[in-house]
Amino acid sequence: MDLRGSVLVIACGALAREIHALRQANGWAFDVKCLGPELHNRPERIAPAVRAEIRANKAEYRTIFVAYAECGTMGQLDQVLAEEGVERLPGAHCYEFFAGAPTFAALADAEPGTFYLTDFLTRHFERLVIGGLGIDRHPELAETYFRNYRRVVYLSQARSDELLEQARKIASRLGLSFEHRFTGYGELKTRLATLARGTAPAWQT
Repeated sequence: MDLRGSVLVIACGALAREIHALRQANGWAFDVKCLGPELHNRPERIAPAVRAEIRANKAEYRTIFVAYAECGTMGQLDQVLAEEGVERLPGAHCYEFFAGAPTFAALADAEPGTFYLTDFLTRHFERLVIGGLGIDRHPELAETYFRNYRRVVYLSQARSDELLEQARKIASRLGLSFEHRFTGYGELKTRLATLARGTAPAWQT
């Protein structure tokens, strides 16, 4: 079913590759507009950016869905979506909707001091974490940022020996233990499949 022009997904840029892969594999035709992944370093900017994108596009689409979790917005994103009548992905962050809420809760309970990686964050660790936090300019900050962490858990969406090795190196670089869990696309796939079938109760004209 061709939904182009009637369904829009406003997505976090950190999910662009995964959403593209799912669309290609399943023949889904909804439109996608991605916001910059750097917004995660300033989560207070996520909700206003999402609202602006919704309002810029709502006249052109029958259905709009937001491919963000809560993402540290302290309730601001949910307030915007309630006002605009738009739904989002479940959970507090991508780690939860990739792993599934029960699995993520078990991981968090087992070791609260866990730094999580996804495929995206593994690929862009240098730019988003090392550069984004200023560790490249001030290496001494690494000890401050990661002082309370004990392990790295890599939640992988695709099976890639290269990314797995990169994730292991990140853990070693940070002096943390390492664990790998293959999650696939989790709730991202489930919710987008529902949307593609035209049954998601998102914003409608």
